[in-house]
Amino acid sequence: QVQLVESGGGSVQPGGSLRLSCSASRSIFSFNDMGWHRQAPGKERELVADITSGGRSNYADSVKGRFTISRDIPKNTWSLQMNSLKPEDTAIYYCNGRDIAGTTYWGQGTQVTVSS
Repeated sequence: QVQLVESGGGSVQPGGSLRLSCSASRSIFSFNDMGWHRQAPGKERELVADITSGGRSNYADSVKGRFTISRDIPKNTWSLQMNSLKPEDTAIYYCNGRDIAGTTYWGQGTQVTVSS
């Protein structure tokens, strides 16, 4: 069973930055793609960003130019650098990874709160 553990959430003022990290219990070479989703209160979970095993990244329109997804292969982690945060970015952020067998794994979630 693969475990994904997020870290780096917290509270920040508008315009601030946070960096989220997701640590996998096995090599990320076994994942076809890795990403981040978020879920705000009363809303559906939505894709924030993802990155393929080949390094191609994709972003939700709402975060383009502000968020950057990256991966550290030796450390079996992927990260989400979030800059210029807005109150509407407040949500629980979940990392996910889809392995070569097509199974998707999820982390437990980490809270991000953007408020003055």
